[in-house]
Amino acid sequence: MSIHIVQSRDTLWALSQLYHIPIQSILNANKIPSNGMIIPGLALYIPDHSLPVRSKILSNEDTLWKLAQRYQTNLQAILKANPSIQPNNLKIGQKINIPSPLKLSMQTLGFIIPFSPSAFIPILNEIANQLTYLAIVSYSLTNEGYAYVTVDDAQVVKESRRLNVTPLLMIRNFENQKFSPELIGRVLENPAYRKNLINSLLNFIKNKGYGGVSLDFEFIPPPRRSDFSLFLQELKKALGSYLLHVNVHAKTADLPTNRIVGAYDYAAIGKAADIVAVMTIDYGYPTGPPNPVSPIWWMEEVIKYSNSLINNKKLQIALPLYGYDWKESDQTTSAYALLYAQSLAISKGSIIQYDFQAATPYYYHWDGAKRHITWFDDIRSFSEKYKLIDQYSLLGTTYWQLSLSFPQNWPYLAKNFNIK
Repeated sequence: MSIHIVQSRDTLWALSQLYHIPIQSILNANKIPSNGMIIPGLALYIPDHSLPVRSKILSNEDTLWKLAQRYQTNLQAILKANPSIQPNNLKIGQKINIPSPLKLSMQTLGFIIPFSPSAFIPILNEIANQLTYLAIVSYSLTNEGYAYVTVDDAQVVKESRRLNVTPLLMIRNFENQKFSPELIGRVLENPAYRKNLINSLLNFIKNKGYGGVSLDFEFIPPPRRSDFSLFLQELKKALGSYLLHVNVHAKTADLPTNRIVGAYDYAAIGKAADIVAVMTIDYGYPTGPPNPVSPIWWMEEVIKYSNSLINNKKLQIALPLYGYDWKESDQTTSAYALLYAQSLAISKGSIIQYDFQAATPYYYHWDGAKRHITWFDDIRSFSEKYKLIDQYSLLGTTYWQLSLSFPQNWPYLAKNFNIK
């Protein structure tokens, strides 16, 4: 696998000669416009025959020779992948790259709101081999706790099963097009309503062929913290062998009174759930100040905190298949699929810059007299964020959401990971 960052004098012909692949292969892998226009800073996925690259945080027992043996590689390959490393002065906590034929194994989950099964099912067929679970966002709940269908899910569940991707029933406390703290708080504090929710979820899971449930209850009132933990225990007991997947907002410290993360007792959630997905997304958020959606330094802080309370083998991070564009004058924000963000930069002739601390690209462009900044992710930034899964031995990652196009990601996954 190679990732090439376009320089000012690069041409597709020159890149095809450099990497010994046809121009059309570069165009297809990166969905570049048919005119072949590329811009400085654009990250191109090059489908070549190089080895996957593993990532390791050094411990006091590590030596380059031991690592070469463990990862079935050699010292020369490790040194070439880490040009600044001093073999006789390795430091505990240092991160190194290791070219290796041994792919990292992980579990992935993609979310989908099945508004248009006919449009999504072809996408699912293309990427199914890179997915462990498909969380189908089709359910909410009543004031008395009864789960109900918001979007027809039958076709997508059936196709997911056919493709050997485990479908999960995704339920949210969604009411009037937004998350409702009052709705979920009312249900969690009432034992009878909690029981209604559990029984109705089980009924849908069994009747529709789901492999479990994925919960996305957001803005739970902080006073309901213990009730939410108790609900998860009750739900898992009722589910038995069905999977319990719980999505939680990211945090780096316990803030029990915070309206966003206060109700999430990470330790209790980690004990009850089979998988906990920490939403390491929306650090930069709509109408807020322009920032990366998932800066790597913040993701790592969240992982370290989460790992202190949740078994790392249960833990997934989240990666966004979208970026945000801010109008600088008033912070009006638009969300773009990653492919669209890339295409917009090309069409505007922008120069894509890269924040190395955040491991995230961005660019400026003009709409009339108004300057915009777009923070997004590309295959370079994703490749760095995937390393966190290896470094901290996590279960894997989630993607919000699969109708948002990021074509480089899926062949990259196929080349570098074993998806369990």
